Amino acid sequence: MSSSDDDQPLVRTNGVKSQDRITKNVDRAMDKQTPSNGHIEPGVSIRMGPVEDMDVDVPLTNGNVNGKRKSRVSLTNGKSYKEASSSEEDDDKPLSKRRRTFQKPKPSMKDSDSELSDVPLKTRKPPKASAAQIGEESDSDTPLNTRLVKEKQAIERAAEKTAKAIRNKEKAAGSSKRKPKAESESDEDVPLAKKKKQPVKRATNGVKKNESDSDIPLSTKKMPAKKPKVKSEPSTPAKNAKAKARQEETEQDIEAEEDEEEYRWWEDPSKGDGTKKWTTLEHNGVVFPPPYEPLPKHVKLVYDGIPVTLHPDAEEVATFYGSMLNSTHNVENPTFNENFFKDFTTYLDKTGHGKDKNGNTIKIKKFEKCDFKPIFEWFDSERAKKKALPAAEKKAIKAAKDEAEAPYMYCMWDGRKQKVGNFRVEPPGLFRGRGEHPKTGRVKKRVMPEQITLNIGKEAKVPEPPAGHRWKEIKHDQEGTWLAMWQENINGAYKYVMLAANSDIKGQSDFKKFEKARELKQHIDRIRKDYRKDLKSEKMADRQRATAIYLIDQFALRAGNEKGEDEADTVGCCSLKYQHVTLKPPNYVIFDFLGKDSIRFYDEVQVDSQVFKNLKIFKKPPKTEGDDIFDRLTTSALNKHLNSYMPGLTAKVFRTYNASWTMARLLKDMKSTGTIPEKVKDYNDANREVAILCNHKRTVAASHANSIEKMQEKINGLRYQVWRTKQMMLDVDPKIKKKKGAEYFERPEDLDDEWVKQHQEALVEEQRQKITKKFEKDNEKLKIEGQKQMKEKELKERLEAIDELAKKFKKENKTGKVEAEGKGPSVEKYEANIDKLNQRIETMKVQMEDKEGNKEVALGTSKINYIDPRLTVVFSKKFNVPIERFFSKTLREKFDWAIKSVEEDWEF
Repeated sequence: MSSSDDDQPLVRTNGVKSQDRITKNVDRAMDKQTPSNGHIEPGVSIRMGPVEDMDVDVPLTNGNVNGKRKSRVSLTNGKSYKEASSSEEDDDKPLSKRRRTFQKPKPSMKDSDSELSDVPLKTRKPPKASAAQIGEESDSDTPLNTRLVKEKQAIERAAEKTAKAIRNKEKAAGSSKRKPKAESESDEDVPLAKKKKQPVKRATNGVKKNESDSDIPLSTKKMPAKKPKVKSEPSTPAKNAKAKARQEETEQDIEAEEDEEEYRWWEDPSKGDGTKKWTTLEHNGVVFPPPYEPLPKHVKLVYDGIPVTLHPDAEEVATFYGSMLNSTHNVENPTFNENFFKDFTTYLDKTGHGKDKNGNTIKIKKFEKCDFKPIFEWFDSERAKKKALPAAEKKAIKAAKDEAEAPYMYCMWDGRKQKVGNFRVEPPGLFRGRGEHPKTGRVKKRVMPEQITLNIGKEAKVPEPPAGHRWKEIKHDQEGTWLAMWQENINGAYKYVMLAANSDIKGQSDFKKFEKARELKQHIDRIRKDYRKDLKSEKMADRQRATAIYLIDQFALRAGNEKGEDEADTVGCCSLKYQHVTLKPPNYVIFDFLGKDSIRFYDEVQVDSQVFKNLKIFKKPPKTEGDDIFDRLTTSALNKHLNSYMPGLTAKVFRTYNASWTMARLLKDMKSTGTIPEKVKDYNDANREVAILCNHKRTVAASHANSIEKMQEKINGLRYQVWRTKQMMLDVDPKIKKKKGAEYFERPEDLDDEWVKQHQEALVEEQRQKITKKFEKDNEKLKIEGQKQMKEKELKERLEAIDELAKKFKKENKTGKVEAEGKGPSVEKYEANIDKLNQRIETMKVQMEDKEGNKEVALGTSKINYIDPRLTVVFSKKFNVPIERFFSKTLREKFDWAIKSVEEDWEF
């Protein structure tokens, strides 16, 4: 779809600007350089894998990249205040928090024979995806890229067919209410943005035989008369026992569940239509972090060899840094240290710097002369003490904390009890940032009540602020879903206290997001047809917009936004610069830039020849490094154009649509059989293919190789058990060797004598630790119950069995024979044990293969953020796999609406 000249704002004025029009001479000249293939092929990533160091002539990144981002280590009292209060599992954390950035490319000598058309590039290509990564046999005859391209083409053809089927049914259903059009005014020929709105009456996607309203957003469906709700039954002993058994849930969760009737908001068409979000709202405000406790008098910062006493305000900032010396990624980062010391100096100037033991002022002027080790050692010892506390004492501390925070965990929203999400105010500390953030190391100031605005009902009682303080403001914003807000000092961003992920409001937000993606399937064919047409537009603005939409649709690039001078230099599609895009004939494009959260986006892709030609035009001299590729396009202009196709359509909806639609197509024809782990692997294989086709990639975690090695060791341990069991069979019946053959009883070659000895030692030590921990736990229980504790003599007696095991292994190694174990040993029993062990080995092999395949693909990103959770529920119900195998407790709460709203025949 083209727009008029008036609709195209002149966007960026800095740097070299593209011509307003693309002349036919320029087009023809480019065609000679890059012959067209005459058709558009779906884009597929050329490589999948870890980013290797590159030898480049011109740096392709956008600055300040100096190393891989390592995992963060909490340092204050073992865990940070925020971490200590978190109940989310690692699977639920945003993937960007667990990813790693990259090593800065090293410059090399220019290669005069380079094939690249504009920015010479000489790279060692990262490895391509293995066939196993997408569930294929490694000896498949079809090359990976060919298979993926064909599969993506098939998926897009299915999308086009579905969109036309939906519109045809809508047209048939609404024809009696509309005036018939002349043949020349066919819907297919009229640009969607210029059409008159038709009555919204959606049909199915053309797959199900019976006519269903599954494509209609639930918020707009006409719902059947509701059955009267059944009130909660009175509590019974059986019910109480059941509640007690739910160990995952807190007492407050259970209480809320039993107090409230289930409210199936996704079946209520009246919710979410207006702007007013609530009528009555009551809550108890926020929980502040504990006040700063000064260090013991003997623990001091050492400056130039002299221990100095600091004012509590400055000392607190010193502890922020001193407590995290083991976080080498941060304390070895020059930017982090520079920003920290700059802020630290501000506090020192305000408080008079330090004093020596005689009261003389010590001016702290150089970071290099500061020794924070005494502070770190004290915090480290405190962490160790806390870790060594008896389990009963840890439990008591947690119970006291939970009791103090209980009033803040829930609010009353329109008379319903709803769980609050982040009700704790973030404690002060040092800002880490993600990736290579320019403000890393800055001091996050303590948030005071005077900075906090509360949102609460007019009739509700306003929570009391801490003694001696007051709230900044009290609001009654019924259009807002926040309970409290304040502005942080690092980036000036506003922080909000919202409802928990499993609350009605949060669920409705996710629901609307995925329904918007479902709605896009009705228009996707026209959008693609229009942008393919505009790829050859004479107007530069239209051609740039079409190229950007192509990249966003085919390669899941984010749209990107403008950044301020002091913000991280991250970019998206619309803000790509000259150095971020390298063109390699005939039609390969290499993207290399810092994307969202300052995570490096590196990908080599194969694009349509017209797109390659367009990018070459957009990079045409005199443009050079620092100039914009899409200089006549902004994110807002792009989204405004997309909104003309469908209300609320933005660039980010494509990521959700493409992931969900791809997964839906893969699940439609899937036949998953076998054990639960094998079915889970089938799901992960489909998820992996979605992640590859939608470019949800990650750098291989540093711990991956170690994890695989541990899994292999466990498998080897089971194989060793199988061999020992076979030797026991020989001890019971030596004649069986002739019957089964000598090969059956041979030990695997890779489990040599050295491995066996190390494994035996590890087994003995593991059992020793288990018995010791069990003894300590039993003693703690006796202490709580007020009974007499066991003496060390009891532990020694228990450990005697381990000493016997060590002697047995020694004897086996010497004689080469294994004596039969267990009560009533028989060949039949040992064969049954071998079968069980082999089954465990196969299960672990499947899990290891799955883990290996996932190492370079961000399955969590796809599953949590982009694949409609209802598709996961469909798989779970269709193939009888517990939903717990896909969603953790936190995700089950977040997607409760999806779990309860669909059956196995639901379609995206």
